[in-house]
This record gives sequence, C-alpha cells and structure tokens, in this order.
Amino acid sequence: MKPEIIYGIRPVVEALRSGRRKVFEILDAVEDGEVAEAARSRSVAVKRVSRQQVEDLARGGVHQGVVARVEPYPYSGLDEILATPEPLVLILDGVTDPRNLGAVLRAADGAGASGVVVPKDRSVGVTAAAAKASAGASEHVRIARETNLRRAIDRMKEAGLWVYAAEVGGMLHTQLDLSGPVALVLGSEGRGVRRLVREGCDGTVSIPMLGAVESLNVSVAAAVLLYEARRQRG
Repeated sequence: MKPEIIYGIRPVVEALRSGRRKVFEILDAVEDGEVAEAARSRSVAVKRVSRQQVEDLARGGVHQGVVARVEPYPYSGLDEILATPEPLVLILDGVTDPRNLGAVLRAADGAGASGVVVPKDRSVGVTAAAAKASAGASEHVRIARETNLRRAIDRMKEAGLWVYAAEVGGMLHTQLDLSGPVALVLGSEGRGVRRLVREGCDGTVSIPMLGAVESLNVSVAAAVLLYEARRQRG
C-alpha cells in the first residue's frame, strides 16, 4: 500500500481529527500550532522541513507549508451510505475537476448529506487537490465509487429513495418534496446528466436562473439543492 500525499492545513488537521485513514507522518515548514496539537492527539510525528521540501511533495498545490503522508483514501460502500437514517445522497455524473469535487464535498458535509456517489470511470476521485478544495471535508464525508451509476440508482430506488436529476426544465427545487429519503443527481458542466442515468431517475429538478447564464457551477447547485432538502427536513 503506497502512501498518498495531502497538503494544506485544513486537510491535514481534518485527516487527523476524523481518524478514517492512518496519517504516517507530517512535514511542516511553518510550525503550525493547530497541526501540532492535532498530531499530538493522534500520536503522529511532525517533522520540521524546509519549504522547498514541502513544495516538492505538493507538486504545485497550495500547501500552506504543510503536507502529510497518509493511507489511500477510504472509499465507502453504497450500502453504508444507504444505511443512514433518512438518506440524503448526492450523485455526481462525470465531474472531472478535483476542485469542483472538493467544493461539492464541502457543501455535502455542511448540509449533513449521508454521502456522495461518483462513478469509477471518467470521474475524478479524492485527490490531494480535491481534499484541499474541500477544506478537509473529504475526510468526513462518505464517498462511494460505483462501476455503473444506473445500477446504483436502481439500488437506491429499491432501498426507498426518490432519485431526481438536476436539469433545466425540471420541477422547481422549492416545489419538489425533498423531505424524505432522496438522491440528487448532478452532471458535468459540459454535458449535464447522461441520458441513461437520467432515464433511471424518478424525475428532474431545477434551480431558477434569472440571468443570462443557463446553469450554476456544480458545487453551487449541489449546495442549493442539499440545503433546500435540509430546510424541508426541519
């Protein structure tokens, strides 16, 4: 098992706090106090290094002077996500930008989503860049990687979830009942939700756009829909 690198103060601190994956070593060029305290609580060694060493390991990432060697990301199973009470699930169909994925994970964590489902192919996973963009939320959100999203949607429907694809012309998000077990599907900004995936859904949902641009960034759309679902749940 080859260790991975994560960088940035928040991703490193949250990796330590969550305890979901082993942190082998922290390399710190700035002697950050929060990192040191979190590392002590987990009995993880912090090594003082030069900023150039951190630069080399981060490979151009915005590292804030801190990197950590960690276990590979611990993806969850879909069944684990569906086992949560009143599941609120986000499905990403073809999101390939790690910064977009990270921002989506930050929104999912903030809204208390049960988990996020992404395809194994033609989609970005939880990279160091995604972890940084998530401000460490990636260390707390359950993420499942599925070979076939259509089959995953069928499993969710069998488990009692209503599944809606975000699409122009769908029912307004404030008028759709999102108060029960539900999954929301968002596509890539280039092509949206694929036809076969959309056809497996129970319906479509839309966010009103009052300006010249037809759609929101996927992370913004995710936040709007997830927080509407959370509002409806009280």
